[in-house]
Amino acid sequence: MAQHWSRIILHVDMDAFFAQIEQRDEPRYRGKPVCVTNGQLGSCIITCSYEARALGIKTGMRLSEARQLCPQLIQCPSRPSVYASVSTQIMTILETVSPDLEVFSVDEAFIDLSRCRHLYTHAKAVGVHIQEAIFSATGLTCSVGVSGDKTTAKLASKRHKPSGVTVIPPWLSASTLAPLKVTDICGINKGIARFLAQYGVYYCGQMATLPIDVMAKRFGYLGRRLWYMCLGQDPAPVTPHIQPPKSIGHGKVMPPDTQDRAVILSFLGHMAEKVAVRLRTHHMTSQQFYIGLRLREGWLVETYKTVQATDDGALIFQLAKALVEQHWQGEGVFQCQVTALRVQLGSGQQDLFSPNANKASAVNQVMDEVNQRYGVGGVVRAHCLQRLAMPDVIAPAWRPTGHRASIHIRSDQSL
Repeated sequence: MAQHWSRIILHVDMDAFFAQIEQRDEPRYRGKPVCVTNGQLGSCIITCSYEARALGIKTGMRLSEARQLCPQLIQCPSRPSVYASVSTQIMTILETVSPDLEVFSVDEAFIDLSRCRHLYTHAKAVGVHIQEAIFSATGLTCSVGVSGDKTTAKLASKRHKPSGVTVIPPWLSASTLAPLKVTDICGINKGIARFLAQYGVYYCGQMATLPIDVMAKRFGYLGRRLWYMCLGQDPAPVTPHIQPPKSIGHGKVMPPDTQDRAVILSFLGHMAEKVAVRLRTHHMTSQQFYIGLRLREGWLVETYKTVQATDDGALIFQLAKALVEQHWQGEGVFQCQVTALRVQLGSGQQDLFSPNANKASAVNQVMDEVNQRYGVGGVVRAHCLQRLAMPDVIAPAWRPTGHRASIHIRSDQSL
């Protein structure tokens, strides 16, 4: 084992996770180009198999465009509950390797072996052991990156996909990252990249020419961390525990250029209810809500504040309706978003002087009990009826436990 490394970090990344599960469960799909979409009517590709990627098909591509590249492309409706179950199984396996496990997303995780390095003989052997354990339990392959920091380990795991194990010693991290574009680093978006371009920084190695104080002054702690990340010295620890959320939100890509007011409201109503259910499930409330519609020209957004902290979907929906009624001018809508900001612990409070609030709380309690017993969709608000056939998508930030574990799927819903 790399006994002289100050830290030993592994990044485990499942190979085309959703698509691989579909190929595993349907032998006819194996070795063929497969894509996963949000339901049978989904128009956007969530992910695709390596056979599809070899033909130029990519995540985020329109299904119609992908079929032009590959008319034989197999479309699979997403099955979030299956993916979540398999992910939980995988993360349970990884917990046996080290207690210092950070679930980064539904299909990837970081492991810190620093405290248990005496249990293993070689870093690459640990990666192979993980691959064998996951394949034995699930029939799925993964790639593993090993290095002295999270950023380099994450990049290493992508070096030899699929089924690769790549080790980058800490003393080679800087030189390995140097020729990579700064946008290859997780956390550097287009805005940060434009800022760096003003200083002639386009590649990771060029970050050394920029004083760290410049990044810190502009972006705070994030700027300092990004500076170190580009130089292969990511200081961030592996964090096993999920931090309490600062916000809880749900968004949805809509049929392109939607101008039907009823359809827009039904999407917003569904998102409002999903936010409310998650708030109640985790005993949280909020007084501030962000409502957004993405138009061709950009986002139409408004932040609304309620008199009291709430977890009531009907009230949140009224805020969403206000955005449509006050600011929407009939433009085509492509996406909607509802987010509870500055969430706080504590269920919605009973108001002795507000019979309506108490009635809403009682209604929500009954709805939650029915849906918990019979599956989500057992009872819904009228404005959500049109959206019952809309399949849910497992978010990249999903976790096996905690406030990010919720996936609300009707028991009879075909995904």
